[in-house]
Parts: sequence; structure tokens; C-alpha cells
Amino acid sequence: MDVRSRLGSLRDGGMLAFIDSVVAEGGSSDNGRRRAWFGALMSVAWMSYMIGPVLQSWSDGERLRVVLAASTLFGYAALVVSSFVLFGRRSRTASVLDRVVDPRIWLFLAGMVVCTVALVALLGPVALPTANFVALAAIFNMSGRESGYVTFAVVLATLLAPLAIPSLSDFPFYLAFVPVVVWVIRQLGMRGEQLTELARRQRAELDIVEERNRVARDVHDILGHSLTVITVKTELAQRLIDVDLGRAKTELADIERLAREALAGVRDTVGGLREVSLRGELANAKTALAAADIAADLPATEDAPDNELFGWVLREAITNVIRHSAARHCTVTVTPSSIEVVDDGRGLGASGSSGSGLAGLRARVIAAGGTLKLSAPAEGGVRVRVTVPE
Repeated sequence: MDVRSRLGSLRDGGMLAFIDSVVAEGGSSDNGRRRAWFGALMSVAWMSYMIGPVLQSWSDGERLRVVLAASTLFGYAALVVSSFVLFGRRSRTASVLDRVVDPRIWLFLAGMVVCTVALVALLGPVALPTANFVALAAIFNMSGRESGYVTFAVVLATLLAPLAIPSLSDFPFYLAFVPVVVWVIRQLGMRGEQLTELARRQRAELDIVEERNRVARDVHDILGHSLTVITVKTELAQRLIDVDLGRAKTELADIERLAREALAGVRDTVGGLREVSLRGELANAKTALAAADIAADLPATEDAPDNELFGWVLREAITNVIRHSAARHCTVTVTPSSIEVVDDGRGLGASGSSGSGLAGLRARVIAAGGTLKLSAPAEGGVRVRVTVPE
């Protein structure tokens, strides 16, 4: 990642995203681990300012004080590193909306407070800023509310300590507000992460709803058409069984084929593999309309454009003609940018214009950027016309 992209991540995602781009290029789990170590090492580096006062005490010949201060400082650094690595890594690998504060962090904070008090007692006011590390460990490893309480307590203690203990009066009071600034920046970053996570979850939920709607539309269109044709052919076979046994057997074979195709279609739909072609639907429409004794005027299959949407339109329109219209004639007209299905049946009053099939069809057309229009010709019946941009 180059410098420009890293600066872009700083602008778009804040300091945490910038740290991610610097310390890691891998997955989220590895990212969280490296970020935790980065924070721990940075804290220890900032703590290194205490080496000067320790060396000064050594120069002054206070060997016991130096040993105690150095040991306390080392223990403090170990607590800081452990808190970032143990608790920071765990919070980073969890979802920003599902993080749970580990109660053991309070033991680490208590140990840091003890180390701060010990360093102040051994080295004087120069060690008082180490109280800020208590707040920093809470800010980066606890929730906003709990870390806010800890930060407030640390700021209040570092401001009151010089008033209560005159020997600490040399402490620069403005250093007490460093944790407040860090806490505010941290909360802004956390709010951004939370909004991003919420948006991601909402997108996932919308994708699930859209997939459910797709399956519902496809299953309705497949089963609605197939079962309608099966019903018509079954009635035809029952009438022919005593008149023309050979043709009745042919119709029964077609019924079996349609049932198998419908089952395969449902399976493909659930798997997201269902494909509908206009040419295939023209052939199916010819067979279905003939079985229903409806005269059909259809374009030649070889002249039909390769348009899946028109295939779904034709399937739903022919299903409604057979099921609802009681028509005697049906005409289909196809151009590269439109398809029109017209029948001479009962009209819109028979089937209405708000059924689930037409609603699903309208959703398909709108998703493709087209328009669906239902109308009643002057001579009666229904006209279904769908146009798409060329």
C-alpha cells in the first residue's frame, strides 16, 4: 500500500484504519493482533520518558530507590503490554456491536494504579503523568461508558493530587486532559465503526430479503405456469380417454414431462441457477395454448431476441390467459425492445391487476429498467405490454 492510499484511509476511516494499513495487510484476526501489539509498544515507548528520572536518582546515589522504581516501571510496562495484547486483541476480533468487556481488565487497571502511586512516591511529580496510562488502557480495551468513568476518575485524581500534596505542585496540569482528548477521538472512531457495521448488517439483511423475493417470484412463475398447463392437459386427457386413447396417452406423457420440468425448475430456482429464454417460452406457450383450445398467433422462435426478461413476461402472461381470460385467441408481438401479449377474453375484471404474479412481474420489469403497462383493447380482452431501453 502506498503513502497516498494510507493517507486516504486516515481521511476516510480515522486513525484506527490508518494504523491497520501501516501494521497489517492481512485478515481481521491478524489485524487485531498486530494492532494490539502496536498500541502496547507505543505505550511503552511513551513510558520511556521515565528512564531519565530513574537515571538521575542513580546519579544521586539513591540505589534502593532506583531498584524499586525500575522494578515498578518494568511491572507497569508489563501490565500495559498485557492489557493491550490480551484484551485489545479479543475486542478487535469481535464485532464492534457485540463486544463484551472482560472483567479481568479491572485487575490490570488496579495494578496500574498501584504502580502509579508507587512511582509518584519514589520519583515525585515527574511520575504523576503515568496515571494517564491507566486511562489509555481503559479507553482502548473497555466500552465507551466504562472507559469514560475511568478517564474522569484519572483526570480528577491528577488535578486534585497537586492540591492535596504540595510536593506535587510542579505537575503540568494540562497533561491531565490528554486522556480526555484520546477518549473523544476514540469514541468518534468507535461511532464510525458502529455505523459501518450497522450498514453492513443492513445490507446483508436486504440481500437476504431480495433473495427470498427472487425465489418467491421464480417459484410462483414456474409452478403457476406449469400447474396451469398440467390442469388444462389433465382435463383434455380426461375428455379424450374414451374418444382418442392414443392422443390421451400423449397428453398424459406431456403432463409427466411438465411435472418433472416444474420440479427441476424449482430446484434450479432455489440454487439460483434458473434460466428462462424467450425462445423456450414461445415453444411452451404454443403447446399450452393449443391444449387450452386457444388460437395463437406467435412469432417464430428463431426470430425471437435473446431476452430473459421477455421470457418471464411471456410465461406469466400466457399463464393468466389460460387461467383467467376464457379467451379464444391470443397474439404475441415481440420486438428487440418490447413484448406485447393480447387476448380477447374477459378483460381486466376477471384477474385484476394486483395479483402476486403480476406484482412479481412488475418487480422484475422495474429491476431491469423497463415499464409494464396493462390495458383493455376496444374489442375486449387484456393487453400486456413491456418495454425496455434499447
